[in-house]
Amino acid sequence: MKNVIAGFWVCAVTLGSCYAAITWTVGKPQTEDKGTYEGLQYKKLPPVNIPIIAENAVQGYVIANLVFTADAKTLREISVPPEAFIQDEVFRHVYADDTLDFRKLSRYNVNGMIGSVREKVNKRLGAEIVKEILIENFNFVDKSAVRS
Repeated sequence: MKNVIAGFWVCAVTLGSCYAAITWTVGKPQTEDKGTYEGLQYKKLPPVNIPIIAENAVQGYVIANLVFTADAKTLREISVPPEAFIQDEVFRHVYADDTLDFRKLSRYNVNGMIGSVREKVNKRLGAEIVKEILIENFNFVDKSAVRS
């Protein structure tokens, strides 16, 4: 008989403590609003292949892998994805840049290129959408190294 009463006592205490824990956490006010700030979102772009033309012939290709950051909420709200604009601006910048000569290698102003691309993309989109553009890979492949 003592075991049966002890079993009922344990069940009653367990149910009471569970009920108290649930009502205590449900009635507690939330201290922070998690829906107002979602943070930055990283988006990886497909590789950009840019032909380098010199002496009226293709000398090789620049292959750039890029990642950009933007506010997650803003990316969901805009109607046009910024990926195409970023790829277009990178292509235009590298293709038209006369200082980029792979036959006479020197340091290339990557920060200037990225800053210019980000500024132009945001101007084309009409808002400060792209926060940062990161370079994952930036290589030159000679034409002779490309399989036909």
